[in-house]
Amino acid sequence: MDPFNGKTWWIVGASEGLGRALAGALDANGARLVLSARGAERLQAVAAPLRDARAVVMDVSDAGSVQRAADAVGTVDGVIYCVGLYDPMPATRWQPGAPEAMVEANFTGALRVLGRVLPGMVARDAGRIVLIGSLAGHRGLPGAIGYGASKAALMHLGENLRVDLRGTGLRVQLANPGFIRTRLTEKNDFPMPQIMEPEVAAARVIGAIRSGRFSTSFPAPFSWLFTIGRHLPIGLFHRLFGSSG
Repeated sequence: MDPFNGKTWWIVGASEGLGRALAGALDANGARLVLSARGAERLQAVAAPLRDARAVVMDVSDAGSVQRAADAVGTVDGVIYCVGLYDPMPATRWQPGAPEAMVEANFTGALRVLGRVLPGMVARDAGRIVLIGSLAGHRGLPGAIGYGASKAALMHLGENLRVDLRGTGLRVQLANPGFIRTRLTEKNDFPMPQIMEPEVAAARVIGAIRSGRFSTSFPAPFSWLFTIGRHLPIGLFHRLFGSSG
């Protein structure tokens, strides 16, 4: 059964970058869309040219906002959590408040959204949950205080959901991209191997959803460094990134 054509998908974090590209890709695959993010104007700009999309403004850091949005959205066949707040920050230049904000958006917000969506899916015994993790979530990296930990937590959550929902009609999937050319990666002052355009990354996510695989990390071969690197001694892994330890 086609996971997109005629199905209703809620994309959380749809106003720019990968989320915006995913909106276009799902629309091209025949999905009905609900698009959420904090900025109303940007959301409307994304939704306007699409075949069947509506914008529902939501701040994932605000429980009341999430509840109101979930009530407005209603029943969906699938949800893609694609929120990615990022500021490069090493522990030696810790900025109070920044890590908390990243965790709030990238991880705790997912708990809020799923808390409003998952019970209905369980009751219907049907639905898809797609969490957008990151290669940075596989192991600790330099300069990733807040971001790396939040994505690691989101990916761990996906594993929790997978085992708890095994044998039901629900499917949980993780897509873990590398660098994507967005306003967030523009903050980086280091080389970004195999950086992807958002549309290329969106196509990879679409392919991952269609494949049915639980977890997909891309692009290869850059992603192999992280998936294999999980099994390397931590000191060796960090030396690969030019970090001592």
